[in-house]
Amino acid sequence: MTIFKTTSTLVKGAALAATFGATTVSAADITLRGASMFDTEHAYTKTLMKLADIVSENYDGDLEFDLRLNGELGDESDFVTFLQQGVAIDYAIMAPSNMATFAPAIPLMDMPFLFRDLDHWNAVLSSDVLAPLEDELLKNADIKIIGYTGGGTRNLISSAPIENFDDLEGHKMRVMGAPIQASIFNALTAAPSAIAYNEVYNAIQTGVIAGFENEAASLQNLKFYEVAPHVTLTGHAITVRPIVMSGKTFRKLPEDLQNVILAAGAEAGAYGRELESRQDGEKLQEMIDAGQITVYPFEGREKMLDMVAQTQQDYADGLNATDLLAAIRAK
Repeated sequence: MTIFKTTSTLVKGAALAATFGATTVSAADITLRGASMFDTEHAYTKTLMKLADIVSENYDGDLEFDLRLNGELGDESDFVTFLQQGVAIDYAIMAPSNMATFAPAIPLMDMPFLFRDLDHWNAVLSSDVLAPLEDELLKNADIKIIGYTGGGTRNLISSAPIENFDDLEGHKMRVMGAPIQASIFNALTAAPSAIAYNEVYNAIQTGVIAGFENEAASLQNLKFYEVAPHVTLTGHAITVRPIVMSGKTFRKLPEDLQNVILAAGAEAGAYGRELESRQDGEKLQEMIDAGQITVYPFEGREKMLDMVAQTQQDYADGLNATDLLAAIRAK
């Protein structure tokens, strides 16, 4: 029997640091502790709950899932520490950048224009193409990837319409701090700069920048459409969010439970990808219907892939991920 519970009660002291003993444990002794930065309505939380459901359906043993929500156990940088040490958190969903210290090539997953479209993204995440990154993370951080979710599509969001390369040239836009982000948009003739996320609204309002790039959920939740009501469908990035488990936890589980968890991770990841990509489209449509945004295709998007190819190659070479990039492109 699997018991699943979510709670917002803060875990303290010995309970927070509790972990399994030194040897393999029986299922009756197991509580798997999860963590989410969000509430029960968020796609990541739903995916972690789906993981527990699938394990419950396919494992004949006593097992409890204890999922803590709303950032109760810290942010993702804390998650990494707990997972690596095998304390407090056994499973979670993480952004690749938060694990870059241990696996320098893992931010490749977030590189703009890595995926041609949603079909390509799904094909990569449903395959074993990313196995070298998984091996590197397990070796260096003792964190095991058991599946992949994500699905938020990032587009250009701006104060004035951007429909073609003439509009994009010299476009002052905010990008994330990772150098590859600026390099990619420089290659596309825009004028990117790294600005703190909490300053974006005011920077657009005052004309310091003319836009940024992000997913529909952020545009809607933070009301960026008030200062940037134009969305250009570049689809330049589709989020990848590994479902991870502490290696120390995983190795102490019975082998049959390990096998169930690996299969459940793949299935829950597919569920989460469909859910988030569908919600992304729904949120965009909600803003269109409310008259909050106007959406444009980008004339010549295929040319964008060619324009950034060398920049992507240089980045992958610097990460010693040349073969990995080739394998992703070939999928």
